[in-house]
Amino acid sequence: MGFLKRGKGLSEPMLFGGKIERIREDFPVLEKCVYFDSACMALKPRQVVEKMNGYYSEYTACSGRSAHKLSDRTGLEVDRAREAVARLIGARALEIVFQRNTTEGINLVANSLSFKKGDIILTTDIEHNSNLLPWQKRARETGAIHKIIPTNNSFEPDLSAIEKEAKSGKLRLVAFPLVSNISGTKMPAEAIGKIARKAGAKVLIDGAQGVPSSKISVNSLGCDFLSFSGHKMCGPTGTGALWAKTGDLEELSPFLVGGETVEDSTYSSAEFSRPPEKFEAGLQDYAGIIGFGEAANYLSKRVGFREIERRKKILVKALVEGLGEIEKVRLISPSDPKKYASALANFTVSGLDHHQIAITLDSFGKIALRSGRHCVHSWYNSRKITGSVRPSLYFYNTESEIDFFLKTLRKIISDLS
Repeated sequence: MGFLKRGKGLSEPMLFGGKIERIREDFPVLEKCVYFDSACMALKPRQVVEKMNGYYSEYTACSGRSAHKLSDRTGLEVDRAREAVARLIGARALEIVFQRNTTEGINLVANSLSFKKGDIILTTDIEHNSNLLPWQKRARETGAIHKIIPTNNSFEPDLSAIEKEAKSGKLRLVAFPLVSNISGTKMPAEAIGKIARKAGAKVLIDGAQGVPSSKISVNSLGCDFLSFSGHKMCGPTGTGALWAKTGDLEELSPFLVGGETVEDSTYSSAEFSRPPEKFEAGLQDYAGIIGFGEAANYLSKRVGFREIERRKKILVKALVEGLGEIEKVRLISPSDPKKYASALANFTVSGLDHHQIAITLDSFGKIALRSGRHCVHSWYNSRKITGSVRPSLYFYNTESEIDFFLKTLRKIISDLS
């Protein structure tokens, strides 16, 4: 256990039919610290790193551009990665467009989907900037109207407000997170999708937090577009994917154009490739894509989403209930562990600065977590909250780490108060 071995009275749960060390050994950094920042960046297992190193050391080449075996191998590995990512969400490989992250996928849709003056774009009041700013910008450019759907104290959206806009006949798109990065709660995607479809509107889901946390099927979500990131699901940074059915992708105009997006071109025209290639302009991050595919395989085969969801429930219960017992701690996220869809909690400490708490946890206990407004400035500003502390866990974390975190937090609050 590395770092935790220096603690006292720490016992580890069983996992995967054996001790949790079996899986934790895939993540060397866990020897150095208690890592509670997975909602921002999930750790990378050695299998993903080795897969990426294989590309750089054994078959570095362009995919589909050159007529030699190294290029063929690269193309084969990219195809396998696309298939692995597709399987993860119950999709077909041709429905997966590789992107740099969730943000780029959302921007692709925002800039490729047609809007006209008066069209209504709906987002919730708990959007990450990645699913807020692109729609603000697109509305300004096209004359569309961007409106905010409020959520209640339990972070549930006002469905009646969506129904009202649907009845206007002008609703063009509804965009929302599958799982919120500040509350850890899940949106009623199916209900929202049903309202939108009845009005003839499109639905985009920000899956950055949702895809890594639970087994999902795009066919049951009721959405038209799903964007998610590799770096939040044990994959490399700068990788992500946009999912949409082939028909919807064919209707979109390419956002970025250039090499690899066309079948042919003249000085005045171009014949674009079919999706997904027409949206993957220029030389791609082949190592990253291949690592992304390996991460998808790691989650589905090495770990398994049934186990991820089981661990999530255990960790959330221990974390949320433990924080609720500490004097001066105020939970921003729900106090009921059953309401969480991802293993995070969000809190403030009365009389103490959120950054001070995070920095002290890091320096005093080697506990890495995030503090601030978590890229949801709009929600914090609307409630006049300057920021919060957000521990976020994944399947590789343990109850012993939570016990150590809670003990350290109590000590810090006592010393700083």
